[in-house]
Amino acid sequence: MIEKSILQLYDYLYVLLGLHLAYEFERFHFWRFKQTNLYGILQKATKDDSNGGNTMSRYSKKRRNRAKIYTFLPTGDYYFHKGLQSYDRFDFTNAKKYLQRALELEPLEPMIACQLALVHTETGDYEKSNQLLLMTLNELDERMTECYYFLANNYAHMGLLTEAYRYAKLYLEKDEVGEFTDEAEELLDWIGFSDEDNISLMKEQEDLLQMQEESKSLLEDGKYAEAVRLLEEIVKAYPDFWPAYNNLALAYFYEGETSKAFSMTEKVIAHNPGNLHALCNLAVFYFYEDQTDDLDRLLKALEKIKPMIPEHRYKLGATFALVKQYDLAYFWLRHLQKSGYQGNAGFYYWLAKAAYFTGNEKAAKAAWDHLVLLEPEKAGSEPWDESLEEADKRSKGDRALLSLLRSDNIPERLCAIFFIAISDRQPALLTHPSFKSIDEFSYPEKLYLATVLQVEKKQKLGTGMRIDKGHETAFELYEKHKDRPADVFELLKIWFEIFQKVIEDDGKFANPSAYAAAAEYVWSMQKNDTKTQREMAKKYGVSPATLRKYITKIELYL
Repeated sequence: MIEKSILQLYDYLYVLLGLHLAYEFERFHFWRFKQTNLYGILQKATKDDSNGGNTMSRYSKKRRNRAKIYTFLPTGDYYFHKGLQSYDRFDFTNAKKYLQRALELEPLEPMIACQLALVHTETGDYEKSNQLLLMTLNELDERMTECYYFLANNYAHMGLLTEAYRYAKLYLEKDEVGEFTDEAEELLDWIGFSDEDNISLMKEQEDLLQMQEESKSLLEDGKYAEAVRLLEEIVKAYPDFWPAYNNLALAYFYEGETSKAFSMTEKVIAHNPGNLHALCNLAVFYFYEDQTDDLDRLLKALEKIKPMIPEHRYKLGATFALVKQYDLAYFWLRHLQKSGYQGNAGFYYWLAKAAYFTGNEKAAKAAWDHLVLLEPEKAGSEPWDESLEEADKRSKGDRALLSLLRSDNIPERLCAIFFIAISDRQPALLTHPSFKSIDEFSYPEKLYLATVLQVEKKQKLGTGMRIDKGHETAFELYEKHKDRPADVFELLKIWFEIFQKVIEDDGKFANPSAYAAAAEYVWSMQKNDTKTQREMAKKYGVSPATLRKYITKIELYL
């Protein structure tokens, strides 16, 4: 049965049933952006400038007479050039840091803002890049026509082709002989429609893309029921859009609808054989449902896949890591890192874990250090704080507990809430994707959860009720029997059956020790383990008269 030792900290919220990384948000189109150093582009345009060759001043709204600056004093220009050096080395983390500092010191320099936007483009943060580009054009210098092309490029990456088309046209109109004229014309040819041709089709695709974005946000926010509704609308309207099917399968799995999740995934594979996201999702489903034979067969097939797209390599490597195939996981994730892949925090989490459990401790620590830079709050939760055996034990314990939370029996579900309440891992369990939506809980469960979460401490949770007293009763029973897990689970089920009915009858909880003694006495009688009331009263520190009174109370509910 479930022991407290099983319920310790293990995989953080990245696991999210192992599926957080599995959100599939495929784009309709991709447009490769060439790395751009604005300094090199604009150097020619500024070399004859009378302002001492300052490469940024041509693009300032107003020129400034500057005092002589000693080179050892860091300035905006200093950080700008440091940022360019990092950018040219493809060190985008430091490039972003230096350019952000440069912009703080020189907020009116449009070239700094624009170059920082290009760094965000390289790291895939297209929305932030667009904000900086629009700020450059609207607030700093409208003559920086390059920004129109950069906007077009970003929107092409985002799959918003009508916007990409619009900004590419604007660039060509405003700078017919600009540095990116050829690229802009190629982009327009690639988009493949003239002013009005096929725009409605492109708009329809963009609407679909935005719906996918919304469903992804709902999944990340734990709003699984809403995500299911939206994704069901998408697959109905677009029956051949397989990414939506994969996300719908995930949403079903998060909701505990495992049969629907399997069915949806199998449908994708039947109609779109070789869909890597579907195959990886299926492997994760098998893993969490302990279908080891099916998992082994599928893993043998996944070992033969050699994906070319970086995101697919990440998906495959992370899936192997989640199902404890660390050698394969490390092969793909490390190979991806060596190729220059700039991953998110989840990528470095799985890389660190795979590296550690394959004996590559140096690589593991380096990956974890990178993760902590991205999310400092993760410091101190390194995967090497526990052995592989301990990690596997905790993982199985969590799965068992979250499965119990979906039992058809309310007292068993209340037991699950109790174990979550006493677990060191309470925050992770409460935010796990397999944790049910609050709307799915019964009234007694909602009251008990409110107590566990310590919500509105001063608010009365029911007329005359003290739910915390009911929890104290459960805890006292647990403390008396925690060395015998099977006994404690059966005893707690008896108590939570009483707990449920007291709440439904708008009753009151008082004297936890007396309730605990009475519950154990009734339980011992049911299993023919004869103990006298005097013995039981002494065990819990109550009088025999009080025990008899509470036995009478709870017998009314059984």
